[in-house]
Amino acid sequence: MSNPIDFYYWPTPNGWKISIAFEEMGLAHNVMPVDIDNGEQHSAAFRAISPGGKMPVIVDPDGPDGQPISVFESGVILQYLARKSGKFYPNDERARLLVDQWLMWQMSALGPNAGQAHQFLKYAPNYNPPVVIPYAQDRFRDEVKRLYKVLDERLAAQEFVAGDYSIADMAIWPWISRYRRQQQNLDDTPHLKRWFLALWARPAVQAGRNLMVKDSLKFTPANRPELGI
Repeated sequence: MSNPIDFYYWPTPNGWKISIAFEEMGLAHNVMPVDIDNGEQHSAAFRAISPGGKMPVIVDPDGPDGQPISVFESGVILQYLARKSGKFYPNDERARLLVDQWLMWQMSALGPNAGQAHQFLKYAPNYNPPVVIPYAQDRFRDEVKRLYKVLDERLAAQEFVAGDYSIADMAIWPWISRYRRQQQNLDDTPHLKRWFLALWARPAVQAGRNLMVKDSLKFTPANRPELGI
């Protein structure tokens, strides 16, 4: 039996990608909280495994050739865990390229633009003093809306993003789960909404999204109103 993988985590969309993957793949792991609200990601010890000071990161004691390895960048972690488990990542090269393209679409387009929308629509207006930049708000709200439309068009023709359920879906779903922070309405993208609710019905997605470090942050409709489900 493989030794548990150390999973350095905080409850954010990028963290949830990996917590969902662990649940879906059934891989043993230890959760190692990294309190990014208090700057723990900037410690020398953490930067030794994550040079950019970003989480998530994993440390697998049973890496390639049986030697320990640390892996940063959430998309690469998903690929690594999928290969290790043999799940949610096709062996066929054409099918795998399709998964990789949508995974990179999340990494390069949806995640960065949604993250900026969070900053300018939710966080900056609550600074003291408030920072309200209408151009930035409109820019990132509109770009996220465009990306939702791209995803909606993709899901009009198939059940999941890249054929069968895959790590591409696991990467995209956590960012869509913050749609209210991005000031989006899922009723405008019915195929995306169908996919979003179907994934939320999966026990592993619920367990991964519910992985919190404080009970008060538990993900439920009552205390997480930004999801509206």
